Amino acid sequence: MSNPTVVNPNPSLAVIGGTGKEGSAIAMRFAKAGVRTLIGSRDAAKAQNMANTINSKFSIKNVEGYTNRDATAKADIVLLAVPYDGMKPILEDIKPAASGKVIINIASSLDQEKKSRARINPAGSIATEIQQFFGETTKVVDAFQNISPEQLEKFDEKIETDVLVVGADRETRDMVIALIKKIGIDAFDAGMIQNAVVVETMTAALIAINIRYKVRGAGVRLVGVPRS
Repeated sequence: MSNPTVVNPNPSLAVIGGTGKEGSAIAMRFAKAGVRTLIGSRDAAKAQNMANTINSKFSIKNVEGYTNRDATAKADIVLLAVPYDGMKPILEDIKPAASGKVIINIASSLDQEKKSRARINPAGSIATEIQQFFGETTKVVDAFQNISPEQLEKFDEKIETDVLVVGADRETRDMVIALIKKIGIDAFDAGMIQNAVVVETMTAALIAINIRYKVRGAGVRLVGVPRS
């Protein structure tokens, strides 16, 4: 693959599906941390309304709203906050604007009838399927699969769950890890895209733990690794 075009130490982030529960929570965290955040939606007015809400909530001015394709075109990094079963038309829509971008997938590989049960994507992982769809002009990574919306919405609390980042190349993973650390979450390099199947299916185990122990937001935390 070619080197990523992102050289800005403060890259902008498009959150595709940024008006949904998880997408808006992620967008709020990055926006609050000072990252230029572009909300993407099929409806530009809906995206701008969410941007206005976030700007007002945190007394900031760094959030904008656009269509999914325009948000993709204007951002350095694109985060897909959309469920897998509704992803295909969105990928087709943003593909013309995705060349040279880093794409973050947060969707997990789950059985649609029973989400506490893993279902491996036919391509090996969702990240691999996205990479194959966009081709070598983009760099695809997985992140945030093992952290719940409930945790993300606790804006004034330290999140103890770690984020595992897999895919693309080491330079790209390091860039995504640095971005995630801006929002006060520890993130770690978990290897190449072949490991995405592990990260994406782990969510099913966490959901099963939530159900069994009647909790919300079970996560994972690494031991034996250095922390800055």
